[in-house]
Amino acid sequence: MKTALVDSFYNYEREGLEYPFVDRSELKPKSKRMEKESALDNTFIVIFCEGKLQPQHKTYIRFFPENAVIKKNLSYLANFALYKRFHRNLRYFETPGFFDLVEGLLNIDYALLIQQDPTVVKRNRYALTHFHVKIDWPIAEAAQDLAKGLRYIQNHLYENGDKQGRILQNKLFEYYGCHHSVGGRRTAGLIAAQLLRSLDCISTAFVSSSESRSMYKYSESGVSKFFLVQLNDRQIEELSGKVGGGPDAFKTGYLYPAEGFSIGIAEARYSHTAYGRPPEDGKLRKLKPAYNWLRLEDEFLHPRITALNAQPISYNWVYSSSPESSPRPPS
Repeated sequence: MKTALVDSFYNYEREGLEYPFVDRSELKPKSKRMEKESALDNTFIVIFCEGKLQPQHKTYIRFFPENAVIKKNLSYLANFALYKRFHRNLRYFETPGFFDLVEGLLNIDYALLIQQDPTVVKRNRYALTHFHVKIDWPIAEAAQDLAKGLRYIQNHLYENGDKQGRILQNKLFEYYGCHHSVGGRRTAGLIAAQLLRSLDCISTAFVSSSESRSMYKYSESGVSKFFLVQLNDRQIEELSGKVGGGPDAFKTGYLYPAEGFSIGIAEARYSHTAYGRPPEDGKLRKLKPAYNWLRLEDEFLHPRITALNAQPISYNWVYSSSPESSPRPPS
């Protein structure tokens, strides 16, 4: 969250440019609005798999010896500052310097893969195993896989005609909180998320997008979008009064300083409607394109990464007329 959002904000501030905060309308299901991409945004895809990807997955997720995180492969990267200090143990999640390695490689295009180390048998140990990971599963196949699971089709994507096949492909994007016109990085991220659903282990895909100024999280708990909100002193005082601790403590725990205001990391969490979940009776059903597959379920304001004892607080913003309304501790 910090790398995708806060660090990107300070990139704009250093250049003397105004940061394009996300508008409420962009966070509502089926939103199409997009901004121009900027090199000042930190963009990436990170796949975190609690198990191990198997050789059969290499057809669509490209992880090979040539893009494994080893010193020889890293030596080919231009301006990779950690190359000379790299050692094999740096790849492991619990090693000091792991996140320095991750941040250094986030600038490399495509995706990073963090998974259970396939070379360790006796214990679970997670490692950044591959960079330059390409996601190469056709959109039509991903849409077909989702539609079969939701029981809109039985065999193939176009069994009910070309028009419905196209609609189901658009609905794939809606299922993952995107409009079907989004760019390549978000497309690759949601395709990866759909592919990872077939694994027998939990997985999470993080996608940081410049055109949306958001970070998407796809996991077993659903779809989330993380984005920045700006708060002035009056809003901070009201929030701190409802949460407790006073304005200074609230700033220390939840906000990052900016010129004339503060910024915080908010999350919009979505759930799937009955039309975006498999039917209870398991029978085939007719597609009704007008009905949403996704709805906004909850919103949170997240603490700073240094506030280890702080909890996210509820923060209703997307459908609110005022940014500071209705904060409350989560249940």
